[in-house]
Amino acid sequence: MDLGLRGLRAIVTGGTKGIGRRAADMLADEVCNVSICARTDADVKAAVKALEKKGVAAYGEAFEVSDKAALEAWVANSAKALGGIDIVVANVSALAVLDNEEAWQNAFEVDMMHTARTVNAALPYLEHSKHASITIVSSVSGREIDFTGPAYGAIKAALVHYAQGLAHRLAGKGVRVNAVSPGNVYFEGGLWAWIEENNKELFDQALALNPTGRMATPEEIGRGIVFLASPASSFTSGTNLVIDGALTKGVQL
Repeated sequence: MDLGLRGLRAIVTGGTKGIGRRAADMLADEVCNVSICARTDADVKAAVKALEKKGVAAYGEAFEVSDKAALEAWVANSAKALGGIDIVVANVSALAVLDNEEAWQNAFEVDMMHTARTVNAALPYLEHSKHASITIVSSVSGREIDFTGPAYGAIKAALVHYAQGLAHRLAGKGVRVNAVSPGNVYFEGGLWAWIEENNKELFDQALALNPTGRMATPEEIGRGIVFLASPASSFTSGTNLVIDGALTKGVQL
């Protein structure tokens, strides 16, 4: 299937590892130009170099996404480097799973506000695109109560609500908005790899909940993100795509 991504321009937050990196790679594989951001300069430079080897224009900056000025500057610089913006993928999470006030603050500033600020900064460019889309990465923890902390689940639920509201408000401007809610995702250097090493009891508990007997790979989540973001999904807006291997039991109506 031709996803219609050739020559389009995408920005991906958290694009050096895990889900964000695989989404960026898959976009580039479809000849979509990509800009990424992450916290570590060396990781950003390595990812940009790898993306460029795929034959596309690539750009990246290192900063904390909770830094409003730096985030907005990256969006503007990305539009300049790529010649515009067609696709936004808001992927970064603070992974604030503890039950304390700091977790609430981090989840709000990183998960929620980085998403809203990225969208707001990108909208002037998206409104000039014929294939504008926004894909917001949430979590199944926003759908039902699980073992994560209250801040994480509440903010992830808020992201789905935000995406749904945006979809309705921006439909008349030709901008599609969707959410993706992954289940547990395992990759080397990721949270679940760390938990497997440092809290085997919790890891085994989480693994046992999934009827497939395994966790997702970043590739499996990335495919859903890229399809929703692409012109091949041109009439899909306001949906929340759950990719969890039947982990959650709630019915999504």
